[in-house]
Amino acid sequence: MPGRVIAIVGPTASGKSAIAVEVAEAIGGEIVNADSRQVYRRMDIGTAKPSLAERARVQHHLFDIIGPTESYSLALYRRDARAAFESCWERRVTPLLVGGTGQYVWGLLEDWRVPEVAPNESLRAELAAFAAKAGSPALHARLAAVDPVAAGRIDARNVRRVIRAIEVHAATGVPISKWQTKGGPDFAVQVFGIDVEPADLLERIDGRVVAMFEAGFVEEVEALLATGVPASAPGMASIGYSQVVRLLGGEVSREEAIALTQRATRQLARRQRQWFRKDDARIIWVRTAGEIVAAVEGCEGSGAC
Repeated sequence: MPGRVIAIVGPTASGKSAIAVEVAEAIGGEIVNADSRQVYRRMDIGTAKPSLAERARVQHHLFDIIGPTESYSLALYRRDARAAFESCWERRVTPLLVGGTGQYVWGLLEDWRVPEVAPNESLRAELAAFAAKAGSPALHARLAAVDPVAAGRIDARNVRRVIRAIEVHAATGVPISKWQTKGGPDFAVQVFGIDVEPADLLERIDGRVVAMFEAGFVEEVEALLATGVPASAPGMASIGYSQVVRLLGGEVSREEAIALTQRATRQLARRQRQWFRKDDARIIWVRTAGEIVAAVEGCEGSGAC
């Protein structure tokens, strides 16, 4: 029987993970990951996963579920997240959906219809090579030729999503924009956005990246490569990993790798703000765990949940 879900969203480095742990402890909840990079095993520092101490305080779901060389899709995520929700509801526990991947969050909360198309690795490699040679705008033009609606929604710089849209059309003959219809959830939900001043967020991002490199990020990437994970693996497309690969290859200095990672992370934060907009009436913007707990308890007390 569907219960309710508390979603905690916002841009990277806004403090979602720490706040979510506090909320989960206060209301008796468990955390369900909504970050597309934190699903990968052995990729801990660069994806800024919750610490082991945080994960020991409350149950966490959908972290470390696939290897760096494996592909993962929204359809698989919807299936796995729903299973995590069901597990929580059966035990009378409230699931907290926590993360900054807008496609995952709204794919669940808007009940997107998603094609279950298995990854076509040869096609993906071909399209990635084309983008590397001709440029991402040229690849984006290929998508526009078969699905102008999707091309209008997807940034040309997001090569991974452009490739996926082309892949779905190639496999089904139906544009991905036709597949992606929306509905509504069959469970109650409250969505909270973590509100951080833009200048403070940039400072947090820059500080986090420096801390990642100091915590052994380079060594994490070295270990992945040493065990046979290619630089072209799906997981290695995560921000920071390609920059460290360039560092290890002698293309850039450590300082340059840090600066490049900071810049890419800031760009990610800007994209995430488009998914979670301040004027979205569905999102309650807060700054502390206490505000979320008060709102959740108030909702329960009013019987509106």
